[in-house]
Amino acid sequence: MYLGIDLGTSAVKTVLVDAAQHVIASESRPLATVSPQSGYYEQDPAQWIDATFATLDALKASHADALAAVEGIGLSGQMHGATLLDASLRPLRPCILWNDGRSGAQCRILEQRWPALRATTGNKAMPGFTAPKLLWVAAHEPDIFAATRLVLLPKAYLRLVLSGEAIEDVSDASGSLWLDAARRDWSDAALSATGLTRDHMPRLVEGCAPATRLRGELARRWGMSRQPVIAGGAGDNPAGAVGIGAIRPGSAFISLGTSGALMAPTSSIAANPDRAVHTFCHAIPGMWIQAGAILSAASCLAWTARLFGVSEAELLAPLGVRPQAPSPVSFLPYLAGERTPHDDPAVRGMLDGLSHGTERGTIVQAVLEGVAFALADCRDALADAGIAIAEADAIGGGSRSRFWLSVLANVLNVPLHRFAGGETGAAFGAARLGRLAVTGEAIAAVCTRPERIETFEPDAELVAAYAERLPAWRELYRPRH
Repeated sequence: MYLGIDLGTSAVKTVLVDAAQHVIASESRPLATVSPQSGYYEQDPAQWIDATFATLDALKASHADALAAVEGIGLSGQMHGATLLDASLRPLRPCILWNDGRSGAQCRILEQRWPALRATTGNKAMPGFTAPKLLWVAAHEPDIFAATRLVLLPKAYLRLVLSGEAIEDVSDASGSLWLDAARRDWSDAALSATGLTRDHMPRLVEGCAPATRLRGELARRWGMSRQPVIAGGAGDNPAGAVGIGAIRPGSAFISLGTSGALMAPTSSIAANPDRAVHTFCHAIPGMWIQAGAILSAASCLAWTARLFGVSEAELLAPLGVRPQAPSPVSFLPYLAGERTPHDDPAVRGMLDGLSHGTERGTIVQAVLEGVAFALADCRDALADAGIAIAEADAIGGGSRSRFWLSVLANVLNVPLHRFAGGETGAAFGAARLGRLAVTGEAIAAVCTRPERIETFEPDAELVAAYAERLPAWRELYRPRH
Protein backbone atom coordinates (compact mmCIF):
# COMPACT_ATOMS: atom_id res chain seq x y z
CA MET A 1 0.00 0.00 0.00
CA TYR A 2 1.10 3.55 -0.71
CA LEU A 3 -0.06 6.96 0.45
CA GLY A 4 -0.15 10.15 -1.58
CA ILE A 5 -0.63 13.41 0.32
CA ASP A 6 -1.26 16.61 -1.65
CA LEU A 7 -0.94 19.82 0.35
CA GLY A 8 -2.93 22.14 -1.89
CA THR A 9 -4.04 25.71 -1.43
CA SER A 10 -7.69 24.99 -0.70
CA ALA A 11 -7.40 21.51 0.81
CA VAL A 12 -5.18 18.63 1.83
CA LYS A 13 -6.05 15.50 -0.16
CA THR A 14 -4.80 12.07 0.88
CA VAL A 15 -5.23 8.91 -1.20
CA LEU A 16 -4.54 5.28 -0.33
CA VAL A 17 -3.35 3.30 -3.36
CA ASP A 18 -2.85 -0.45 -3.65
CA ALA A 19 -0.24 -2.41 -5.59
CA ALA A 20 -2.49 -2.51 -8.66
CA GLN A 21 -2.60 1.33 -8.60
CA HIS A 22 -6.23 1.48 -7.58
CA VAL A 23 -7.27 4.31 -5.26
CA ILE A 24 -9.04 2.40 -2.52
CA ALA A 25 -9.77 5.36 -0.26
CA SER A 26 -9.36 9.12 -0.16
CA GLU A 27 -9.89 11.88 2.36
CA SER A 28 -9.81 15.66 2.09
CA ARG A 29 -9.83 18.51 4.58
CA PRO A 30 -10.22 22.21 3.66
CA LEU A 31 -7.64 24.93 4.23
CA ALA A 32 -8.24 28.63 4.79
CA THR A 33 -6.26 31.47 3.24
CA VAL A 34 -5.90 34.88 4.87
CA SER A 35 -5.47 38.10 2.89
CA PRO A 36 -4.16 40.81 5.26
CA GLN A 37 -4.47 43.36 2.46
CA SER A 38 -5.05 43.39 -1.28
CA GLY A 39 -2.53 41.19 -3.07
CA TYR A 40 -1.29 39.53 0.14
CA TYR A 41 -2.06 35.82 0.71
CA GLU A 42 -0.93 33.75 3.69
CA GLN A 43 -1.65 30.49 5.50
CA ASP A 44 -0.88 29.26 9.00
CA PRO A 45 1.37 26.17 8.65
CA ALA A 46 -0.31 24.64 11.71
CA GLN A 47 -3.49 24.08 9.71
CA TRP A 48 -1.54 22.05 7.12
CA ILE A 49 -0.54 19.66 9.88
CA ASP A 50 -4.00 19.53 11.43
CA ALA A 51 -5.62 18.85 8.06
CA THR A 52 -3.10 16.17 7.10
CA PHE A 53 -3.41 14.39 10.43
CA ALA A 54 -7.21 14.56 10.14
CA THR A 55 -7.14 12.80 6.76
CA LEU A 56 -4.89 10.07 8.11
CA ASP A 57 -6.95 9.65 11.27
CA ALA A 58 -10.03 9.25 9.06
CA LEU A 59 -8.31 6.64 6.90
CA LYS A 60 -7.34 4.70 10.02
CA ALA A 61 -10.98 4.72 11.11
CA SER A 62 -12.25 3.52 7.73
CA HIS A 63 -9.39 1.43 6.30
CA ALA A 64 -7.21 0.39 9.23
CA ASP A 65 -5.87 -2.81 7.66
CA ALA A 66 -4.91 -1.11 4.40
CA LEU A 67 -3.28 1.80 6.23
CA ALA A 68 -1.32 -0.66 8.36
CA ALA A 69 0.24 -2.08 5.20
CA VAL A 70 1.56 1.25 3.86
CA GLU A 71 5.19 0.98 2.79
CA GLY A 72 5.76 4.28 1.04
CA ILE A 73 4.48 7.85 1.25
CA GLY A 74 4.72 10.53 -1.40
CA LEU A 75 4.10 14.22 -0.82
CA SER A 76 3.03 16.88 -3.29
CA GLY A 77 2.36 20.47 -2.45
CA GLN A 78 1.52 23.99 -3.48
CA MET A 79 4.71 25.52 -4.78
CA HIS A 80 6.68 28.68 -3.95
CA GLY A 81 5.39 29.35 -0.41
CA ALA A 82 7.90 30.83 2.07
CA THR A 83 7.76 29.06 5.44
CA LEU A 84 10.31 30.66 7.77
CA LEU A 85 11.49 28.71 10.80
CA ASP A 86 13.50 29.78 13.84
CA ALA A 87 16.34 27.91 15.55
CA SER A 88 13.79 25.64 17.24
CA LEU A 89 12.20 24.88 13.84
CA ARG A 90 9.02 26.76 14.71
CA PRO A 91 7.32 29.01 12.14
CA LEU A 92 8.15 32.67 12.67
CA ARG A 93 5.15 34.00 10.74
CA PRO A 94 2.38 32.75 8.44
CA CYS A 95 3.58 31.26 5.16
CA ILE A 96 3.58 33.75 2.26
CA LEU A 97 1.84 31.89 -0.57
CA TRP A 98 2.51 31.36 -4.27
CA ASN A 99 -0.15 33.87 -5.35
CA ASP A 100 1.10 36.67 -3.08
CA GLY A 101 2.05 39.78 -5.03
CA ARG A 102 3.75 41.95 -2.43
CA SER A 103 7.35 41.49 -3.60
CA GLY A 104 7.27 43.16 -7.01
CA ALA A 105 9.93 45.71 -6.08
CA GLN A 106 12.12 42.96 -4.65
CA CYS A 107 11.98 41.09 -7.97
CA ARG A 108 13.63 44.04 -9.68
CA ILE A 109 16.24 44.27 -6.92
CA LEU A 110 17.00 40.55 -7.19
CA GLU A 111 17.58 40.67 -10.94
CA GLN A 112 19.87 43.69 -10.50
CA ARG A 113 21.87 41.95 -7.78
CA TRP A 114 22.19 38.72 -9.73
CA PRO A 115 22.23 39.25 -13.52
CA ALA A 116 22.63 35.50 -14.15
CA LEU A 117 19.26 34.73 -12.52
CA ARG A 118 17.34 33.94 -15.71
CA ALA A 119 20.12 31.92 -17.31
CA THR A 120 20.68 29.86 -14.16
CA THR A 121 17.11 29.24 -12.99
CA GLY A 122 15.33 29.31 -16.36
CA ASN A 123 12.85 31.79 -14.87
CA LYS A 124 12.47 35.51 -14.41
CA ALA A 125 12.01 36.94 -10.94
CA MET A 126 8.28 37.15 -10.22
CA PRO A 127 6.50 37.82 -6.91
CA GLY A 128 5.08 34.30 -6.82
CA PHE A 129 8.50 32.71 -6.45
CA THR A 130 10.06 32.22 -3.04
CA ALA A 131 13.29 34.20 -3.19
CA PRO A 132 11.73 37.68 -3.66
CA LYS A 133 9.53 37.01 -0.64
CA LEU A 134 12.64 36.69 1.52
CA LEU A 135 13.91 40.06 0.29
CA TRP A 136 10.53 41.54 1.22
CA VAL A 137 10.76 40.05 4.71
CA ALA A 138 14.31 41.39 5.08
CA ALA A 139 13.10 44.88 4.14
CA HIS A 140 9.79 44.96 6.06
CA GLU A 141 10.24 42.44 8.89
CA PRO A 142 13.99 42.56 9.61
CA ASP A 143 13.69 40.92 13.03
CA ILE A 144 11.96 37.91 11.50
CA PHE A 145 14.54 37.71 8.72
CA ALA A 146 17.36 37.83 11.25
CA ALA A 147 15.75 35.03 13.28
CA THR A 148 15.23 32.80 10.23
CA ARG A 149 17.33 29.63 10.39
CA LEU A 150 15.54 27.51 7.81
CA VAL A 151 13.36 28.31 4.78
CA LEU A 152 11.01 25.57 3.65
CA LEU A 153 8.37 25.21 0.98
CA PRO A 154 4.99 24.05 2.30
CA LYS A 155 5.34 20.33 1.68
CA ALA A 156 8.90 20.34 3.07
CA TYR A 157 7.50 21.73 6.31
CA LEU A 158 4.94 18.94 6.34
CA ARG A 159 7.74 16.42 5.79
CA LEU A 160 9.72 17.98 8.63
CA VAL A 161 6.80 17.35 10.99
CA LEU A 162 6.25 13.84 9.66
CA SER A 163 9.89 12.77 9.72
CA GLY A 164 11.99 15.25 11.70
CA GLU A 165 14.19 16.00 8.66
CA ALA A 166 14.41 19.06 6.40
CA ILE A 167 14.39 17.69 2.85
CA GLU A 168 13.07 19.04 -0.46
CA ASP A 169 12.78 17.59 -3.93
CA VAL A 170 14.24 19.34 -6.96
CA SER A 171 10.90 19.98 -8.72
CA ASP A 172 9.51 22.05 -5.86
CA ALA A 173 12.91 23.64 -5.22
CA SER A 174 13.09 24.85 -8.83
CA GLY A 175 10.13 27.12 -8.10
CA SER A 176 12.13 29.00 -5.48
CA LEU A 177 14.63 30.89 -7.73
CA TRP A 178 17.43 29.40 -5.62
CA LEU A 179 17.98 26.32 -7.79
CA ASP A 180 20.38 25.91 -10.68
CA ALA A 181 17.87 24.15 -12.93
CA ALA A 182 20.43 22.45 -15.16
CA ARG A 183 22.56 21.16 -12.27
CA ARG A 184 19.50 20.36 -10.10
CA ASP A 185 21.29 21.83 -7.08
CA TRP A 186 21.12 24.97 -4.97
CA SER A 187 22.87 27.99 -6.49
CA ASP A 188 25.20 29.69 -4.02
CA ALA A 189 25.00 32.90 -6.05
CA ALA A 190 21.20 32.87 -5.86
CA LEU A 191 21.23 32.32 -2.11
CA SER A 192 23.83 35.02 -1.58
CA ALA A 193 21.68 37.51 -3.51
CA THR A 194 18.97 37.09 -0.86
CA GLY A 195 21.30 37.09 2.14
CA LEU A 196 21.11 33.31 2.66
CA THR A 197 23.41 30.29 2.44
CA ARG A 198 22.99 26.55 1.97
CA ASP A 199 22.68 26.29 5.75
CA HIS A 200 19.23 27.90 5.41
CA MET A 201 18.10 25.30 2.87
CA PRO A 202 16.86 21.70 3.18
CA ARG A 203 18.75 18.77 1.70
CA LEU A 204 17.80 18.06 -1.93
CA VAL A 205 16.68 14.75 -3.45
CA GLU A 206 15.00 13.59 -6.65
CA GLY A 207 11.23 13.16 -6.46
CA CYS A 208 11.22 9.37 -6.79
CA ALA A 209 14.15 8.82 -4.42
CA PRO A 210 13.80 7.63 -0.82
CA ALA A 211 14.26 10.69 1.39
CA THR A 212 13.47 9.66 4.96
CA ARG A 213 10.97 7.63 7.03
CA LEU A 214 7.84 8.48 8.98
CA ARG A 215 8.44 9.07 12.68
CA GLY A 216 7.93 5.97 14.78
CA GLU A 217 5.32 7.58 17.02
CA LEU A 218 3.27 8.67 13.98
CA ALA A 219 3.48 5.22 12.42
CA ARG A 220 2.11 3.84 15.67
CA ARG A 221 -0.63 6.50 15.79
CA TRP A 222 -1.92 5.34 12.42
CA GLY A 223 -1.44 1.65 13.14
CA MET A 224 1.27 1.09 10.54
CA SER A 225 3.25 -2.11 10.85
CA ARG A 226 6.48 -0.37 9.83
CA GLN A 227 7.84 3.15 9.42
CA PRO A 228 7.05 3.89 5.77
CA VAL A 229 9.63 5.42 3.46
CA ILE A 230 8.85 9.03 2.49
CA ALA A 231 9.84 9.86 -1.09
CA GLY A 232 11.23 13.14 -2.31
CA GLY A 233 7.82 13.93 -3.78
CA ALA A 234 7.04 16.86 -6.05
CA GLY A 235 5.44 20.21 -6.50
CA ASP A 236 1.74 19.85 -7.25
CA ASN A 237 2.00 20.22 -11.03
CA PRO A 238 4.99 17.87 -11.50
CA ALA A 239 3.18 15.39 -9.23
CA GLY A 240 0.11 15.75 -11.42
CA ALA A 241 2.29 14.95 -14.44
CA VAL A 242 3.51 11.77 -12.75
CA GLY A 243 -0.09 10.86 -11.93
CA ILE A 244 -1.14 10.95 -15.60
CA GLY A 245 2.05 9.51 -17.04
CA ALA A 246 3.26 12.78 -18.57
CA ILE A 247 6.92 11.84 -18.26
CA ARG A 248 8.14 12.11 -21.86
CA PRO A 249 8.62 14.92 -24.38
CA GLY A 250 5.59 15.40 -26.58
CA SER A 251 3.05 15.04 -23.80
CA ALA A 252 1.22 18.08 -22.46
CA PHE A 253 -1.40 18.73 -19.84
CA ILE A 254 -3.61 21.44 -18.42
CA SER A 255 -4.09 21.85 -14.69
CA LEU A 256 -7.37 23.45 -13.63
CA GLY A 257 -6.93 23.86 -9.91
CA THR A 258 -7.05 27.02 -7.80
CA SER A 259 -4.49 28.29 -10.28
CA GLY A 260 -4.04 27.02 -13.81
CA ALA A 261 -1.19 25.91 -16.02
CA LEU A 262 -0.35 24.51 -19.42
CA MET A 263 2.68 22.25 -19.09
CA ALA A 264 4.97 20.24 -21.32
CA PRO A 265 7.68 17.81 -20.14
CA THR A 266 11.03 18.20 -21.93
CA SER A 267 14.32 16.28 -21.92
CA SER A 268 16.27 19.55 -21.87
CA ILE A 269 15.58 23.08 -20.71
CA ALA A 270 13.60 25.16 -23.23
CA ALA A 271 13.37 28.37 -21.25
CA ASN A 272 11.47 31.51 -22.26
CA PRO A 273 11.69 33.67 -19.12
CA ASP A 274 11.12 36.90 -21.01
CA ARG A 275 7.51 35.80 -21.59
CA ALA A 276 7.17 34.44 -18.06
CA VAL A 277 7.35 30.78 -19.08
CA HIS A 278 8.34 28.74 -16.02
CA THR A 279 11.13 26.17 -15.98
CA PHE A 280 10.85 23.43 -13.37
CA CYS A 281 12.76 20.23 -12.84
CA HIS A 282 10.43 17.28 -13.31
CA ALA A 283 9.83 14.88 -10.44
CA ILE A 284 11.80 12.21 -12.30
CA PRO A 285 15.53 12.43 -13.06
CA GLY A 286 16.77 13.91 -16.31
CA MET A 287 13.50 15.65 -17.22
CA TRP A 288 12.16 19.20 -16.93
CA ILE A 289 8.77 20.86 -17.29
CA GLN A 290 8.11 24.08 -19.20
CA ALA A 291 4.94 25.75 -18.01
CA GLY A 292 2.74 28.71 -18.70
CA ALA A 293 1.02 29.57 -15.43
CA ILE A 294 -2.04 31.65 -14.57
CA LEU A 295 -2.83 32.66 -11.01
CA SER A 296 -6.60 32.10 -11.10
CA ALA A 297 -8.42 29.20 -12.78
CA ALA A 298 -10.99 27.17 -10.85
CA SER A 299 -10.80 29.90 -8.21
CA CYS A 300 -12.54 32.18 -10.76
CA LEU A 301 -15.49 29.80 -10.80
CA ALA A 302 -15.49 29.67 -7.00
CA TRP A 303 -15.53 33.49 -6.91
CA THR A 304 -18.49 33.54 -9.30
CA ALA A 305 -20.36 31.01 -7.17
CA ARG A 306 -19.84 33.19 -4.07
CA LEU A 307 -21.03 36.22 -6.02
CA PHE A 308 -24.31 34.54 -7.00
CA GLY A 309 -24.73 32.69 -3.70
CA VAL A 310 -24.98 29.22 -5.27
CA SER A 311 -22.73 26.21 -5.63
CA GLU A 312 -20.34 25.78 -8.53
CA ALA A 313 -22.33 22.76 -9.69
CA GLU A 314 -25.49 24.93 -9.84
CA LEU A 315 -23.63 27.47 -11.96
CA LEU A 316 -22.45 24.86 -14.43
CA ALA A 317 -25.53 22.67 -14.76
CA PRO A 318 -27.57 24.97 -17.06
CA LEU A 319 -24.68 25.36 -19.52
CA GLY A 320 -24.92 21.82 -20.86
CA VAL A 321 -22.04 19.93 -22.41
CA ARG A 322 -20.66 22.32 -25.04
CA PRO A 323 -20.97 25.98 -26.01
CA GLN A 324 -23.11 26.99 -28.97
CA ALA A 325 -21.20 30.24 -29.49
CA PRO A 326 -18.83 32.47 -27.50
CA SER A 327 -20.38 34.48 -24.70
CA PRO A 328 -21.07 38.14 -25.59
CA VAL A 329 -19.45 39.05 -22.27
CA SER A 330 -15.67 38.98 -21.76
CA PHE A 331 -13.87 38.17 -18.52
CA LEU A 332 -10.27 38.80 -17.54
CA PRO A 333 -9.38 36.14 -14.92
CA TYR A 334 -6.76 38.25 -13.19
CA LEU A 335 -8.35 38.19 -9.73
CA ALA A 336 -4.95 37.85 -8.05
CA GLY A 337 -2.71 39.33 -10.74
CA GLU A 338 -1.16 37.27 -13.52
CA ARG A 339 2.02 35.42 -14.43
CA THR A 340 2.32 34.12 -18.00
CA PRO A 341 2.74 36.16 -20.14
CA HIS A 342 2.25 39.47 -18.30
CA ASP A 343 4.09 39.03 -14.99
CA ASP A 344 1.77 41.63 -13.48
CA PRO A 345 0.83 41.15 -9.82
CA ALA A 346 -1.13 44.41 -9.77
CA VAL A 347 -3.57 43.72 -12.63
CA ARG A 348 -7.10 42.72 -11.61
CA GLY A 349 -10.06 41.02 -13.25
CA MET A 350 -12.74 42.54 -15.46
CA LEU A 351 -16.19 41.77 -16.81
CA ASP A 352 -16.76 43.60 -20.08
CA GLY A 353 -19.85 43.81 -22.28
CA LEU A 354 -22.57 43.65 -19.61
CA SER A 355 -26.08 44.87 -20.43
CA HIS A 356 -29.57 44.83 -18.91
CA GLY A 357 -30.14 41.57 -20.74
CA THR A 358 -27.07 39.79 -19.38
CA GLU A 359 -28.02 36.59 -17.55
CA ARG A 360 -26.13 34.51 -15.03
CA GLY A 361 -25.28 31.79 -17.54
CA THR A 362 -23.76 34.35 -19.90
CA ILE A 363 -21.42 35.52 -17.15
CA VAL A 364 -20.51 32.00 -16.07
CA GLN A 365 -19.62 31.06 -19.64
CA ALA A 366 -17.54 34.23 -19.95
CA VAL A 367 -15.61 33.28 -16.79
CA LEU A 368 -14.77 29.85 -18.18
CA GLU A 369 -13.79 31.37 -21.52
CA GLY A 370 -11.60 33.98 -19.84
CA VAL A 371 -9.55 31.26 -18.18
CA ALA A 372 -9.33 29.44 -21.52
CA PHE A 373 -8.11 32.60 -23.26
CA ALA A 374 -5.46 33.07 -20.56
CA LEU A 375 -4.28 29.52 -21.23
CA ALA A 376 -4.13 30.40 -24.94
CA ASP A 377 -1.66 33.11 -23.94
CA CYS A 378 0.35 30.37 -22.20
CA ARG A 379 0.20 28.21 -25.34
CA ASP A 380 1.62 31.03 -27.44
CA ALA A 381 4.40 31.75 -24.93
CA LEU A 382 5.37 28.06 -24.98
CA ALA A 383 5.32 28.12 -28.78
CA ASP A 384 7.85 30.95 -28.69
CA ALA A 385 10.14 28.56 -26.80
CA GLY A 386 9.73 25.96 -29.54
CA ILE A 387 7.10 23.84 -27.76
CA ALA A 388 4.06 23.05 -29.90
CA ILE A 389 1.00 21.58 -28.18
CA ALA A 390 -0.80 19.03 -30.40
CA GLU A 391 -3.09 17.59 -27.70
CA ALA A 392 -3.38 17.79 -23.93
CA ASP A 393 -4.76 15.98 -20.91
CA ALA A 394 -6.72 17.81 -18.20
CA ILE A 395 -6.36 17.42 -14.45
CA GLY A 396 -7.53 19.33 -11.39
CA GLY A 397 -10.99 20.05 -10.02
CA GLY A 398 -11.99 22.03 -13.10
CA SER A 399 -11.53 18.95 -15.27
CA ARG A 400 -14.84 17.60 -13.96
CA SER A 401 -16.70 20.16 -16.13
CA ARG A 402 -17.35 18.82 -19.61
CA PHE A 403 -18.51 22.26 -20.75
CA TRP A 404 -15.24 23.86 -19.64
CA LEU A 405 -13.14 21.21 -21.36
CA SER A 406 -15.14 21.73 -24.55
CA VAL A 407 -14.46 25.47 -24.35
CA LEU A 408 -10.75 24.81 -23.84
CA ALA A 409 -10.53 22.37 -26.74
CA ASN A 410 -12.03 24.98 -29.06
CA VAL A 411 -10.06 27.96 -27.75
CA LEU A 412 -6.76 26.05 -27.91
CA ASN A 413 -7.76 24.15 -31.07
CA VAL A 414 -6.41 20.83 -29.79
CA PRO A 415 -8.05 17.59 -28.64
CA LEU A 416 -8.39 17.59 -24.86
CA HIS A 417 -8.64 14.38 -22.82
CA ARG A 418 -9.88 13.72 -19.33
CA PHE A 419 -9.50 10.82 -16.91
CA ALA A 420 -11.66 9.31 -14.23
CA GLY A 421 -10.45 10.81 -10.95
CA GLY A 422 -8.43 13.49 -12.68
CA GLU A 423 -9.08 15.90 -9.81
CA THR A 424 -6.87 13.76 -7.52
CA GLY A 425 -3.97 13.66 -9.99
CA ALA A 426 -1.37 15.29 -7.74
CA ALA A 427 -2.10 13.05 -4.75
CA PHE A 428 -2.12 9.97 -6.98
CA GLY A 429 1.17 11.06 -8.56
CA ALA A 430 2.64 11.51 -5.09
CA ALA A 431 1.59 7.95 -4.22
CA ARG A 432 3.40 6.74 -7.34
CA LEU A 433 6.56 8.53 -6.20
CA GLY A 434 6.18 6.90 -2.79
CA ARG A 435 6.01 3.52 -4.50
CA LEU A 436 9.08 4.19 -6.64
CA ALA A 437 11.06 5.20 -3.56
CA VAL A 438 10.29 1.81 -1.99
CA THR A 439 10.49 -0.56 -4.94
CA GLY A 440 13.02 1.02 -7.28
CA GLU A 441 10.91 -0.13 -10.22
CA ALA A 442 11.37 1.29 -13.69
CA ILE A 443 9.72 4.71 -13.78
CA ALA A 444 7.95 4.00 -17.07
CA ALA A 445 6.45 0.80 -15.67
CA VAL A 446 4.79 2.66 -12.78
CA CYS A 447 4.04 6.07 -14.29
CA THR A 448 1.70 4.85 -16.99
CA ARG A 449 -1.11 6.93 -18.43
CA PRO A 450 -4.54 6.19 -16.90
CA GLU A 451 -7.35 5.34 -19.25
CA ARG A 452 -8.80 8.39 -20.95
CA ILE A 453 -12.55 8.34 -20.46
CA GLU A 454 -13.47 11.16 -22.83
CA THR A 455 -11.90 13.27 -25.57
CA PHE A 456 -13.12 16.75 -26.50
CA GLU A 457 -12.42 17.48 -30.15
CA PRO A 458 -12.34 21.03 -31.53
CA ASP A 459 -15.27 22.11 -33.70
CA ALA A 460 -14.19 24.13 -36.73
CA GLU A 461 -16.93 26.76 -36.40
CA LEU A 462 -16.29 27.31 -32.69
CA VAL A 463 -12.53 27.35 -33.22
CA ALA A 464 -12.97 30.15 -35.78
CA ALA A 465 -15.38 32.06 -33.52
CA TYR A 466 -13.03 31.93 -30.54
CA ALA A 467 -10.02 32.82 -32.68
CA GLU A 468 -11.90 35.92 -33.80
CA ARG A 469 -12.67 36.89 -30.18
CA LEU A 470 -9.18 36.35 -28.77
CA PRO A 471 -7.52 39.56 -30.08
CA ALA A 472 -10.32 41.74 -28.66
CA TRP A 473 -10.05 39.90 -25.33
CA ARG A 474 -6.32 40.60 -25.23
CA GLU A 475 -6.95 44.29 -25.83
CA LEU A 476 -8.78 44.46 -22.47
CA TYR A 477 -5.53 43.98 -20.55
CA ARG A 478 -4.29 47.24 -19.09
CA PRO A 479 -1.21 47.16 -16.85
CA ARG A 480 -1.67 48.97 -13.53
CA HIS A 481 2.01 49.55 -12.81
